[in-house]
Amino acid sequence: MRRLKRVALVGVGLIGGSFAAALRRAGAVGTIVGVDRNAQAVERATALGVIDTAAESVSEATTGADLVIVAVPVRAVAAVLHDVALALDQGAVVTDVGSTKEEVTRSAREELRALFPRFVPGHPIAGREASGVDAATPDLFKGARVVLTPVAETAPDAIELVRDCWEAAGGRVALLDASTHDRIFAAVSHLPHLLSFALVSELGSRANASELFGFAAGGFRDFTRIAASSPEMWRDVALQNRTALLAELDNYCARLAVFRELVDRADGPGLQRLMAEARASRQALGPGPRRGSSSE
Repeated sequence: MRRLKRVALVGVGLIGGSFAAALRRAGAVGTIVGVDRNAQAVERATALGVIDTAAESVSEATTGADLVIVAVPVRAVAAVLHDVALALDQGAVVTDVGSTKEEVTRSAREELRALFPRFVPGHPIAGREASGVDAATPDLFKGARVVLTPVAETAPDAIELVRDCWEAAGGRVALLDASTHDRIFAAVSHLPHLLSFALVSELGSRANASELFGFAAGGFRDFTRIAASSPEMWRDVALQNRTALLAELDNYCARLAVFRELVDRADGPGLQRLMAEARASRQALGPGPRRGSSSE
């Protein structure tokens, strides 16, 4: 890929910081300018060498950039793109890293207007429970899948640039349409996160919560690991993808009711049959490449 002279990073947290660090290690970028609503995060990113300089505003960071990476909670993307549009060069490219794509794409169309063809929606399927730039690592996307959801108007050279950047960061790029993306991830990412948060919330509200958590072992910790992810980020994901997520919640509750009925009837064979089917499906999935996923 061609070496980028200047990259603007809006949001210097785990995902944005890791992407910037990976591009730097690959020698794909000259200067990285960062901006974040949290001034301490920008200072820390500069100290860690994740960014070279800090900008006072999104528009300042965008000015002169070849690539703008928007790495903020999905419900904040529209406001960021409004400011990006004020300073984006005609040939520059914009991409994001959010877990929902239909709403983000609609926001990009409204805010970027004539520059919308330069926007490439993206979603890296990687993360960690820890958040913030201190958790950033250039290895985060090594071997990870990255989904891009361009539309008919998206400029081919913009898609190529974003693809090249993710591949330089170690990612394996796939293309989907935004609606398919959101339905898939409602099932395999957004629903599991909500279930994990809900279980910890329910147990944590009990009078004997400390006793319960004191006896929690591997199974509970594995199931609830992702409840340590960013509440702000997952609140926004749940609300932006609520239609697809509600459908998945209904499907899950219906299947959970079947399990409850089998337990209530003490139906061992029926319970074992469903568990065996679930086990076979999980074994066919295979082991994951790594633990961790605040951005799945």
